[in-house]
Amino acid sequence: MIDHLVVFMPSGRRGRFARGTALLDAARSLGVYVESVCGGRGLCGRCQVEVAAGVFDKHGIVSADDHLSAPGATEASWRPRGLAPNRRLSCAAKITGDLVIDVPSEFATNRQIVRKRAEIRQIEIDSAISLRTVTVAEPDMHAPLGDADRLLEALDLPGVAIDPPLLGDIQRILRAGNWQVTAALHQDCDRPLLVALWPGVHTRAFGLAFDIGSTTIAGHLVDLLSGRIIASAGTSNPQIRFGEDLMSRISWLMMNPGDRGALTAAVRGALATLVTRLAGQAGISPEDILDVAIVGNPVMHHLYLGIDPSELGQAPFALAVSGALRLAARDVGLAIHPGGRVYMLPCIAGHVGADAAGVALAEGPQHHDETTLVIDVGTNAEILLGNRHRVLAASSPTGPAFEGAQISSGQRAAPGAIERVRIDRESWAIRVKVLGVDPWSDEPGFADDTVATGVTGICGSGIIEAVAEMFLAGIIAADGRMTDHVHPRLRANGRSQDFLLWDGLVPLSVTQTDIRAIQLAKGALYAGARLLMDELGVETVDRIKLAGAFGSYIDPKYAMILGLIPDCRLDRVAAIGNAAGTGARMALLNRGHRAEVEALVRRIEKIETALEPRFQAHFVDAMAFPHATARYPNLSAVVDLPVAVPPRKGRRVRRD
Repeated sequence: MIDHLVVFMPSGRRGRFARGTALLDAARSLGVYVESVCGGRGLCGRCQVEVAAGVFDKHGIVSADDHLSAPGATEASWRPRGLAPNRRLSCAAKITGDLVIDVPSEFATNRQIVRKRAEIRQIEIDSAISLRTVTVAEPDMHAPLGDADRLLEALDLPGVAIDPPLLGDIQRILRAGNWQVTAALHQDCDRPLLVALWPGVHTRAFGLAFDIGSTTIAGHLVDLLSGRIIASAGTSNPQIRFGEDLMSRISWLMMNPGDRGALTAAVRGALATLVTRLAGQAGISPEDILDVAIVGNPVMHHLYLGIDPSELGQAPFALAVSGALRLAARDVGLAIHPGGRVYMLPCIAGHVGADAAGVALAEGPQHHDETTLVIDVGTNAEILLGNRHRVLAASSPTGPAFEGAQISSGQRAAPGAIERVRIDRESWAIRVKVLGVDPWSDEPGFADDTVATGVTGICGSGIIEAVAEMFLAGIIAADGRMTDHVHPRLRANGRSQDFLLWDGLVPLSVTQTDIRAIQLAKGALYAGARLLMDELGVETVDRIKLAGAFGSYIDPKYAMILGLIPDCRLDRVAAIGNAAGTGARMALLNRGHRAEVEALVRRIEKIETALEPRFQAHFVDAMAFPHATARYPNLSAVVDLPVAVPPRKGRRVRRD
């Protein structure tokens, strides 16, 4: 019988299934939980999925709508009741060919946890939007000024212009307010712009700060008058079905040159969903939102704007536009107030984007004497190093391994994923912490808590701790090779061995290939940081800050054991949360911060790792745990690192 490859996004889980297998059964067998209240009987309409059609070179398949069985009576009955034309019921749809399936976030019962909370930050309020209530003179035949002109006179603001779509509503609003109206003025351009008008007194004005990441998108709804965060929400970036990292998405575009609009529509659709969700949480209308600030890496920045990012896939990595942008929300498909505006922070360079600019604004290494290393960890790590004298920036292509992709048992951060690991140095007994479950695996109540979630895979923080603990326990050597010990947890896999991390309903192992993926990712990140240190002329840094959704959940000790970051006092290594989102919020609430970040970006020096011959040498040395040549005195003071012992052929020690 013919087997077909099915890849589920955004989890990235994949498997081969016999022709005629129901999609819901395939998802369940892989631990991809799609909501199905009725148990797959076609009665609830909750198990909706979408086919991502196209050539997916990364997976080596072509996915198409007709690679599922034709819709039958069950799905036809659900079309009028909320089943969109582009969606299928996974309980009714049968596999007939290779597929990439997108599980919409609202129907994924173990949906990815988006760890981009809003960080507490005092921001002085001077937003681009101000409200002004005025009384307008009534029409007078002896002074035949138009209603709009008398409104401008009442505002008494030199140079003010009216947003053209508002002109048709002015007369109606003036009369509805009995000639008293509240105007919203946008003052972040050459001349003030009247963007909204309400009858009578209006005292509500809200803004949005978005961080568009390659994996996750986060949004924060903010009161523009008080600066208070009203609501926060996040979602997976639906573009992940086109590729797990930035370069794979660019490759997909090159393979499908006419389909750029699909990626733009995906990310704009995700932002539209967040607008609706945030407004609903706050009990406001989307039309109460007047201003938006957006950060994102260069590829996300371009795709959101509808710009082809293909030039970013090859030297000299040219941006189509790098400066800050001030746009009408309606021009980028953002359904807020019709007069709403969008401010996009500037990009620093080809692979160091507006998100890195937001981090620099939020963390301000340029304001301090001490040398600070800031790393926004993601599929493309963005690195800042500097002090008040000089600030440098670089990017390193770490790939998606840190987010659970390219790992044999990997998954994104969702309930059921192993996120913490401890291995006994002598017995190799294992304790794990699972997302969505409070107790550790050796504590009372763990088994009861995991009944609902199961243990389904290993997320990024889990694989980092697993590999670091394996190194400390002697399961792997400093060069990353699996030990030649004999132990029940070590299982033959061709010419190498796998290490059984979790022996449950779904056994989870760490393979030699997994370790290699982590070595490649951490080697690239360390090499980028070391290259900036060389350029700045320093051997050590005073402080390290880990930013981003993933960086915020890395234990600094384990990051250092792996050699992910240079040696530093552990009490000077800290997670700083979603610093890019904080930078976006600062730009949203204060026009001065917009000018500040634009000036800062012009000052930052970009080091292109792809063109630096020293990068490769640093990368090779950084493949070892924690490093082949660099000393780690601060780490050694608090952790007993294994002593490097040359391997002896045939040495086999049984541990049980």
